[in-house]
Amino acid sequence: MAKMIKKRSKKAGLPPGTLVHIGEQRAEASKITVINYDDADYHEKQLKSVEECFPYKDKPSMTWLNIDGIHQKEILEKLSGCFGFHPLVMEDIMNTDQRPKMEDYADYLYIVLKMLYYNEKENRISTEQVSLIVAPHTVISFQEGLEGDVFGSLRERLKNDKGRIRKMGADYLAYSMIDAVVDSYFMILEKLGEKIELLEEELISDPGMKTLHDIHYLKREMIFLRKAVWPLREVISMMARGESPLIHESMKLYLRDVYDHTIQVIDTIETLRDMVTGMLDIYLSSVSNRLNAVMKVLTIIATIFIPLTFIVGVYGMNFRYMPELEWRLGYPLVWFVMLVIGISMLIVFRKKNWL
Repeated sequence: MAKMIKKRSKKAGLPPGTLVHIGEQRAEASKITVINYDDADYHEKQLKSVEECFPYKDKPSMTWLNIDGIHQKEILEKLSGCFGFHPLVMEDIMNTDQRPKMEDYADYLYIVLKMLYYNEKENRISTEQVSLIVAPHTVISFQEGLEGDVFGSLRERLKNDKGRIRKMGADYLAYSMIDAVVDSYFMILEKLGEKIELLEEELISDPGMKTLHDIHYLKREMIFLRKAVWPLREVISMMARGESPLIHESMKLYLRDVYDHTIQVIDTIETLRDMVTGMLDIYLSSVSNRLNAVMKVLTIIATIFIPLTFIVGVYGMNFRYMPELEWRLGYPLVWFVMLVIGISMLIVFRKKNWL
């Protein structure tokens, strides 16, 4: 649960709007990339300082400013001073424990998303917070990490002038980014579906403690995934039904489409979650049935030996005058009687399908 709950103790007692980074600490410097484009031109550049992006504020062409790494608060302070962002927005950007949400500040929209990717090395789902500020002719994205994102295909579309994206405004770029994030959820669900299928085969063939641990881990992953995705439908619904002048009426059709995709993702998550819960019940039933089978065999063995133990106990008594003790055939007769009793009981148990 550590990845779901991040420490906020260092913000205790500080006034609202104080910039304190809550998240994974990084030593690398933040990376600032700007993409400026219109219908005819496209320019992409990595900036060395935050001041280099200030001239793009007043350009009539579209600007996508991306900041990788939000641990350097001086960069956010300078951006806030230049573009006039509210201090609470900057505070929320540095707090990577936000739930997906949208806030309308009249001049711009602030949107929080959870970008998910599957970590092959650690064999688990990792999350990264993406904050978007949508203003006229400008979209600023803040990413928590430096390793990459799901916007590669979007950059290629912008660079190669594919589709209508170069002709549209900031609302369409923001929609495209949200759509890329939602599409990445389907790949995560495909990975989880494969893991569940393999776990089901293991559950049927040879369940063990490792199986229980895997089921428990998958259940936690489902809770984590649901927490990251569920609020997103409210965000998209607010964008599609809101009255912000930053979102044109023509964009609402696209937003309804990505809303449908989000509902599909949520339904799939709920289905997989029910499957994992059912697998836990099957595991417990399987373990219980296996224990019952073992107890059944032990009970049958004990039941067969009860009369034999009685006979042995009787003839193990140290009385002097026992008639069978002096009889030459007493010992083999006792063995014969015990074998007959044991075999007879086995035959009876077999007929009753107890074996």
